[in-house]
Amino acid sequence: MCRGILPEWKPALDKHRKNYSVKKGESIIREGDIVNGIYFVYSGKLKIHKKWGNKELIIRFATNGAIIGHRGLSSNIETFPVSATALEPSIVCFLELDFFLATLRVNHEFAYRLLLFFADELQESERRMRDLALKSVKTRLASALLQLSQLFGINENRCINLDLSRNDLACFTGATYETVFRTINELVQDGLITLDEKKIQITNPCGLEALTKENS
Repeated sequence: MCRGILPEWKPALDKHRKNYSVKKGESIIREGDIVNGIYFVYSGKLKIHKKWGNKELIIRFATNGAIIGHRGLSSNIETFPVSATALEPSIVCFLELDFFLATLRVNHEFAYRLLLFFADELQESERRMRDLALKSVKTRLASALLQLSQLFGINENRCINLDLSRNDLACFTGATYETVFRTINELVQDGLITLDEKKIQITNPCGLEALTKENS
């Protein structure tokens, strides 16, 4: 947002934005709450999730620079359709809804970039829904691990730089905890990943990539 707005709009942005610190496990927005503004991740890691029957589905993960709450922008719905929860201590930047909408009306470049972001996110959502319907859990898990490694990077031990519970991984792949636990062990036996407590190391990225092409 800071890169896309007009230089003369930045003083207004500085005046209206508010930074908040959130603890691990703390909710930033909750599904069903009235939309009061938009958040940006200044630092940290969050999960974006929603209710799926009696289960939870993680739609995506967010880290530095990501926008949160934009799914609440609508002409006829006034509540957030998703929740956002911190996976670690994080800092988020909040803008009240009226000011954010005014920013869109004035800053055409930013509005254009946001439009493209919505288009990309829609395509990704459609791809995930197709995968949930057509691909095996093993294939979906391989795709998820590659996606997480690209988003959060690799630490000094060559593990995905994210402490993610097996339950959250199950919610992200649309599978049960037991199935994900069993499938992780299969990937270990196949020599595609290794485990370091809660961390996952991708030892054969080409093998995981090949696995994602199955059932395509």
